[in-house]
Amino acid sequence: MKFPRLLAPALATVFLSLAAITAIRAADAPKAAKAPEPAAAPNAADKMFAEYFRTETGKLAASSLAEVKTLRDWTDRRAEYREQLFEMLGLSPRPEKTDLRATITGREEHAEFSVEKLHFQSLPGLYATANLYVPKNLTGRVPAILYGCGHADVKEGGVSMGNKTGYQHHGAWFARHGYVCLVLDTIQLGELEGVHHGSRRFGMYWWNSRGYTPAGVEAWNGIRALDYLQSRPEVDGEKIGMTGRSGGGAYTWYTAALDDRIKVAVPVAGITDLHNHVIDGTVKGHCDCMFMVNTYRWDYTKLAALLAPRPLLLANSDKDTIFPLDGVLRVHGELARLYALHKASDKLGLLITEGPHKDTQDLQVPAFRWFNRWLKNEPDTLVKVAAEKLFTPKQLRVFPPGGEPKDERTTKIHDTFVPMAAPAIPANAAGWSQQRTAWMQALREKSFRGWPTTEEPIQLARVTASRPETWEFSAQGPVRLPLVVQRTANGAPAKRVLLHVLDHDEPVTAPAAAPADAAIVRFFPRGLGPTASSLAAADQNEVRRRYLLLGQTVDSMRVWDIRRAIAALRSKELFGDTPITLVGYRDQAINALYASLFIDGLAGIELVSPPASHMTGPDYLNVLRYLDIPQAAVMAAARQPVKFSHANPDEWSWTTKAAQVIGLPAERLQW
Repeated sequence: MKFPRLLAPALATVFLSLAAITAIRAADAPKAAKAPEPAAAPNAADKMFAEYFRTETGKLAASSLAEVKTLRDWTDRRAEYREQLFEMLGLSPRPEKTDLRATITGREEHAEFSVEKLHFQSLPGLYATANLYVPKNLTGRVPAILYGCGHADVKEGGVSMGNKTGYQHHGAWFARHGYVCLVLDTIQLGELEGVHHGSRRFGMYWWNSRGYTPAGVEAWNGIRALDYLQSRPEVDGEKIGMTGRSGGGAYTWYTAALDDRIKVAVPVAGITDLHNHVIDGTVKGHCDCMFMVNTYRWDYTKLAALLAPRPLLLANSDKDTIFPLDGVLRVHGELARLYALHKASDKLGLLITEGPHKDTQDLQVPAFRWFNRWLKNEPDTLVKVAAEKLFTPKQLRVFPPGGEPKDERTTKIHDTFVPMAAPAIPANAAGWSQQRTAWMQALREKSFRGWPTTEEPIQLARVTASRPETWEFSAQGPVRLPLVVQRTANGAPAKRVLLHVLDHDEPVTAPAAAPADAAIVRFFPRGLGPTASSLAAADQNEVRRRYLLLGQTVDSMRVWDIRRAIAALRSKELFGDTPITLVGYRDQAINALYASLFIDGLAGIELVSPPASHMTGPDYLNVLRYLDIPQAAVMAAARQPVKFSHANPDEWSWTTKAAQVIGLPAERLQW
C-alpha cells in the first residue's frame, strides 16, 4: 500500500551528516568497535525526524538559562538545579558514604615524587583503582589535583593496565611541581572493566528505564576520590582542583557541578551543546558515559553554569570533531554572561588550540598555569618541564595478576547502581489509590516529561479515498503519521472501532477483515512501518540515542503518538464518540497500555504477546525506579477491561493478585 502524501518533501533535506566524525583516536574509544556499515541515503521519514530533532533541540536551547536574567535569578535556582543533576545521574537519594577501605598495594619511586598504587571502594564492592603522585620532601599541606581519565585503552597480554597509565604524564607533572595528584581509573578501561556503551553498542536501553548512566558512577567515584584526598595528611583540603580530557573532561564537569570542594577546574574537550550532539550528530562519537539521563530537559550550558563562579578554564581544540568549536563557543558565551553577573569574569578562561581531539602539549601547558594561578597564587610561573610518561604501564597497575577482588561489582555496576523499585502488593483499596496517584505523578514528571505541554491541532487529512482509506494526522510538530481505516464490511456506521497499534513485524494489511459492526484502524507509531528509517542499523541506533539527550525515549514518544491517534479517531471526520478498543502488539502493546492511562473513555485494551517488564520491553526514562509493567496493567484495568493474548499468566501474578486485593471485577482482567 502506498502513501503518496505521507511525508512532505519540503522537510529538511539533511540528516545525520556524520562524515566529519569518521574516526576517533584509539586513546578515546575502545578498540573493539565494529566496522561501519555502508552508508544509506535518508528517506522521507529520516528527513522528517531530522526536522523534529532540529525543532526540539531549538526549544531546549532557547529555554536552557532563559529564566536567569539577574544574579538573584541564578542564586535562587542553583540548589534546585544541582539537585536535579544529582537525580539525572542516578544519585538521588544520595548513596551512603560507606568506608572507603582505601588500600595501597605498592609504590614506585622517582627522584622527585613517589607513586602509590591504590584502590578504594566508593560503595561496597565498587572498586576504583588509582595512582597517587606525591611530591618528595614536603614540609606542609599542599594543593591537590583530581585527574579524570579519558578512554585510553592500555592492555598488556589482554590484561587492562587501566587508563590511568595512559594519562600518567599529567600526574607526574603535577607532582614535580608541588601538587599531590590522584589519577583515577574509569570503570570502562580501568583495571576492573565495566561498561560505558550500554545503548551505544549493546542495546541496553533498559538503562534508560532504570535511570542509569555510567556518568553517574564516574561522578560518584570522583566525589569519593575527593573524600580520599581530604583524608591524606599531605593535602590542603581547601585547595583541590580537577581536570581531565575527553571523558575525563566530562567527569570534571559533572563532579565539579555536584561538589564545591573542587575549587578550580580545567575540563578539556569534555563538553558541547545539544545542537552539536543532536543536530550535527556528534552523539555518534560518544559512549553513554558522556550523558546524564536528561529528565529535566537541560541543554549542557546549565550543567556548565553550576561551576560558576569558581575559576574555570574551558579548553578545547579547533578541529575536534566530537566537541566541535561552534558548540564550545556557545557554551562559553552563556558562561561568560553568568560569570559577568557574578562580577567574576576574570575567573573564566577560554583556551582554543589548533588540532584534533588529542592530548597535546598546547592544551596541557595553559591548564598547568591555570592551576598555578588559582591554587598556588603563582600567575607568572613559567612552565619549563614537559609532561612525560616515566613508568611502564605494568609498573602502575594496582592489582597483581589474578589478584582482582572476588567481591567486586565494578564490572556489572549498571545492574545495581540505581535501585530498582520492588512494589509490594497493595494492602487494601485505600492504599492502592494512594500508590496509583504517586505512580501517575512519577510517570508525568519523570518518564513522560518530554511530551508536549500543549496539544496542537490534529490537522487530519485524507490521503486516499479508496477502501481501505488512508488518513494522516499531526502527532507532534513536523511528525505526521498515517492511519489505515477499514470501514464495516457492509458500509454501515461502525458501532465500535478497533485501533491496532502495530509493531515491527506486522504487515500494514493485517488483520485481514473487520467484524460486521466494527471498523478496524491500523497504526504504526513513529519510526515503524511507513515512517521506518532507511539508514543503516548503526545510524538508526544513534537516532534512537538522540531522544535521550532531549529528555525522551522513542517509546515514550510512541505512547504520545497513540494518544494522538485516538484524538484523530475521535474527530468528527472519522468516528466521533464511537467506542474505541486499543489492540497492541508486542512492544506496542505496552505503549498502548501506558497510553490508556492518559486517555479517558476507552472501551478496552487487548495486549498481544506483551513483554512483562521494561527490562525486555519498551524503555521510558526512570520508570523502573517506580513501577514495572505489571503495576501499569493494574492501573489500566482500573479504568477499562484489559485482555491478554498470547501471554503467560505466571508472569503477571502481581497484576492478578493486586486486582483481587483492590476488588476489580473479574472481567477487568481477561486471559
